[in-house]
Amino acid sequence: MKVHPKKLTKKQTIETLDTLYTAAGSLRGRNAMKSFLRDLLTSGERIMLGRRILIARRILKGKGYDAIKAELKVGVTTISKVHRWLEDQMPGYEKAIKGMEDEFKARGKRFEQNKGFARLKRNYPLHFLLFPWPKGFNPKQKPAKDRS
Repeated sequence: MKVHPKKLTKKQTIETLDTLYTAAGSLRGRNAMKSFLRDLLTSGERIMLGRRILIARRILKGKGYDAIKAELKVGVTTISKVHRWLEDQMPGYEKAIKGMEDEFKARGKRFEQNKGFARLKRNYPLHFLLFPWPKGFNPKQKPAKDRS
């Protein structure tokens, strides 16, 4: 049932938004938030919100409207709306984007740490049972001093 926000009383609006903010604020972790938003919003609404955050991120990085328009295939009106929200001194976007950037940096560090053989050694400490011979060692080849 769709209700236009202007048809709600101030008290109903406050109660509705307080419920939403409290529910979202009670969640801990990316997976919990992901499940909540997936259950709460349609696919289109989630995409729309995500794209607004992408636009805000690019504006904060100093990209111009034309570059954002070409890159994300969005209209100038959408870009200017997000830009206006950023200029209104509402810290919500900036806090979310800063937190997101910090999370992406942490993920990058974790990814770098988990690359290659070091990750295998960490995840499989008994890996020597699978690969018992040192690199370059051939157990079927006789040692050099015994060769005739």
